[in-house]
Amino acid sequence: MRVGVLTGGGDCPGLNAVIRAVVRKGAKDFGDEFVGFRDGWRGPLENDVRELGVPQVRGILPRGGTILGSSRTNPFSVDGGVERIIDNLASRDLDALIAIGGEDTLGVATRLSDLGVSVVGVPKTIDNDLSGTDFTFGFDTAVNIAMEAIDRLHTTAESHHRVLVVEVMGRHAGWIALHCGLASGANIILIPEWPFDIERVCNQVESRFATHYSPIIVVSEGAIPTTMTTELARDTVDAFGHARLGGIGDWLAREIEQRTGKEARAVVLGHIQRGGTPTAFDRWLATRFGLHAITAVHDGDFGTMVALRGTEIVRIPLAEGTGELKTVRHELYAEAEVFFG
Repeated sequence: MRVGVLTGGGDCPGLNAVIRAVVRKGAKDFGDEFVGFRDGWRGPLENDVRELGVPQVRGILPRGGTILGSSRTNPFSVDGGVERIIDNLASRDLDALIAIGGEDTLGVATRLSDLGVSVVGVPKTIDNDLSGTDFTFGFDTAVNIAMEAIDRLHTTAESHHRVLVVEVMGRHAGWIALHCGLASGANIILIPEWPFDIERVCNQVESRFATHYSPIIVVSEGAIPTTMTTELARDTVDAFGHARLGGIGDWLAREIEQRTGKEARAVVLGHIQRGGTPTAFDRWLATRFGLHAITAVHDGDFGTMVALRGTEIVRIPLAEGTGELKTVRHELYAEAEVFFG
């Protein structure tokens, strides 16, 4: 078979591990040939490809990012975009397409599948917010990077007797903040699912100082106080209509300093969280996803997405995997509240 492969959306540790597993198993077990599309959906939209075979995937397992490049191109927002993709796939004599991405990338894959394109999806997002799978690769790496940063910030906070607010990724789901906050001993964790009371946060800050310790606050980029009706966003949006978020950490530090008189600083981890070498868990999960994705192609099980359930890799309909976001349940957040203040 001839199989196309693309990676879309934000770069993510583990993408190269998926590509490697797909190509290695496809070539060895099935004699497949592969076409790598550049920069997400822009590749099939513009028929822009690169060579993709066993020589091209050697040594990429520990590398972050993606050798295929990525973008947030949305072919459904381009006049004639869908027709161009279908024609370009046919011109390459492709039997199937493996799309590796998050909510938006797999949302496009779902709609193309409904139009008859033979596609299999692989879920990817550091936010861990895709429904249908227990974990997505990249998440563990992001949590570990954030945890290590917060571990280092504890000593600075204590030395200068100041509040440190650490802003992490998480537009609509607070998984990164919850996991890295618990793992690093943060004193307050604020997530998008539960708007926070700034007065209560300030009281918790003062309570922490009263015990002669300096507080560390972890906040998701999409978290909002009860006094706001929407998240802080810049004036730009991407091709899928998502506003670029940023600023809640700075806002929170200013408010705390003004209300408590305690010195406060914000640290925005930003893209550091999704760069660099993937953890062992993410390499393991991404590799297994790739192996099962190429098997699904040969089973003709199109319109599906591979997913982790417990320790097993299963297949679910693409629509199920992208139908709704997986958010933090209240009982999980309540566990963390024991350590607040």
